[in-house]
Amino acid sequence: QLQLVESGGGLVQPGGSLRLSCAASGFTLDYYAIGWFRQAPGKEREGVSCIGSSDGHTYYADSVKGRFTISRDNAKNTVYPQMNSLKPEDTAVYYCAADRVYFCYMDAVPYEDWGQGTQVTVSS
Repeated sequence: QLQLVESGGGLVQPGGSLRLSCAASGFTLDYYAIGWFRQAPGKEREGVSCIGSSDGHTYYADSVKGRFTISRDNAKNTVYPQMNSLKPEDTAVYYCAADRVYFCYMDAVPYEDWGQGTQVTVSS
């Protein structure tokens, strides 16, 4: 059974950093593109970043470009979003999603497999 588990969320002050994890089980992450999404209260789910399978190409939303990076360790079957210079508006539940395709994308609709999410709160 394909499963994704996010972890690493928490409370952080503005300007701080968090490293999230998206661990896969039941399938080999090598062949999957991973999307990273977030949903704040009262808002729609939005794409934050994604990383493709094989060569690990990446894309970022304009709102996080230059502050967030995403990487993958296929040996550990895990993807790592690194979030730096966090802002209060980054507060949301963060989700990862998987699709067995080469090119990654940040449209939530086509992704079928999702993790349960991890809460990130940026506040002083």
